[in-house]
Amino acid sequence: MKVLLLAFSRWQVKGKKNVPRKGPLIVVSNHLNNIDPPLLGASIPRDIYFMAKQELFEPRWVRAVVEGYGAFQVRRGGLDRKAMRRAFEHLQEGRVVDMFPEGKRSTDHQLQLPQLGAALLADRSGIPVLPVGIYGSEQMKGFRSIFNRPRITVNIGNPFLLAYTGDERARTRLNKQADFIMEHIAELLPESYRGGYNCRVRSGDVNGG
Repeated sequence: MKVLLLAFSRWQVKGKKNVPRKGPLIVVSNHLNNIDPPLLGASIPRDIYFMAKQELFEPRWVRAVVEGYGAFQVRRGGLDRKAMRRAFEHLQEGRVVDMFPEGKRSTDHQLQLPQLGAALLADRSGIPVLPVGIYGSEQMKGFRSIFNRPRITVNIGNPFLLAYTGDERARTRLNKQADFIMEHIAELLPESYRGGYNCRVRSGDVNGG
């Protein structure tokens, strides 16, 4: 993947020093293109296990490729307890699990409202969350795009922990935490990618990792 990125795009990674070199970690990122999982795998200096939609595992030859990237199935449209248990198991083994909080690719490259899975995993495990902003990968559309060598940036932020407030209802807490995660991702993106989270980016934060 690194060879392909270097050959057919102007790929850059910012903030690589922010990645803890050991210990469990939950990576969260916006999602623009099907290449985002292997793009993150090439950009983050850790072995990563990805939650991937169930449909990707149906063609047998595609399944072999997807599983080769460390992916495991998740059923979209609701809480997949089996997938969450698998994610917890990886974290308990000190591994890195990646989730796209939006739950699907953004068709207009704007940040979408999050699902609660990433917040639930971070809340229940107490494990650090590493936010990542991807921009430019949406330009990789079709064979012709590789000749334009689009600029693709992976901007890695600082890991953080979710704040726990025990006096709130679980769903209320998870909704706030999910938004908190998205705000951290938004800070790592240009304004044109932030969507409704642009107004929530803290003043003084500088995009660029």
